[in-house]
Amino acid sequence: MSEESSKTSTGSAPRRAEDPRARYFDNAMSTFPLLDRALYDIAAAVVLVLSKLMWRWSFEGQREFLDHVRGHGSVVVMNHVSMVEPILLVIMMWSHHLRIRPVYKAEFDSTAISRWVFSRVGGIPVHRGTADLKAVRRAQHALERGECILIFPEGTRIKTDDQPVEIHGGFSLMAQVAKTDVVPGAVVGARDVTPKGHHVPRPLTVYLALGEPITFDGLGVEGRKAQLSAMERVSMERVYALRAHLREEHPGKV
Repeated sequence: MSEESSKTSTGSAPRRAEDPRARYFDNAMSTFPLLDRALYDIAAAVVLVLSKLMWRWSFEGQREFLDHVRGHGSVVVMNHVSMVEPILLVIMMWSHHLRIRPVYKAEFDSTAISRWVFSRVGGIPVHRGTADLKAVRRAQHALERGECILIFPEGTRIKTDDQPVEIHGGFSLMAQVAKTDVVPGAVVGARDVTPKGHHVPRPLTVYLALGEPITFDGLGVEGRKAQLSAMERVSMERVYALRAHLREEHPGKV
């Protein structure tokens, strides 16, 4: 094929092939192929049993949260200390016939197996440090369908209280364009699931909490930009307040 024929009729470069995972990113999880949904259910059932045995986890505020999100898409934000908390939230919701879609760093798509897994569990990739409007729109449409979105605004696992934290505020934009709310959450006890120098998770007790929804109308500020900033600030204040509450309720857990 000549160089000219590889271009479009207008002389522009040929379009990049669409990501074959787009149907998973852009459509409701309930419409995923039957085999994928069956594998998800089998894996979730196994992980539910194993995680309960390994980490004896519990969610404070679970009933109120489930009542709120049944048929309603919310953005859930949490502090991030390990890979345990996203798994536990996904599994907890699955056990109540609900779905939540994790928003994850596109860098995790480095291998074929990770690309396959993240797409089948409903993940939405985001390119951090960029105006990733495609990720925002995918999250918006999921929320409007009644699916929840899970985001860790800290952007990486926080292993010590002294570690610098940079909050990524894209979650407030996702909630705003979808005209929905933000639910703060927190976790303690999962930071040391896999101690430094080890590769096998150890048994621990993990405590999680989910707070009351935060609405844009309840922020007391006017203007889209001001509301975005206020939502980001208030949401993270509630996340850290919940974490402090859990630490007080469970001394020694961080």
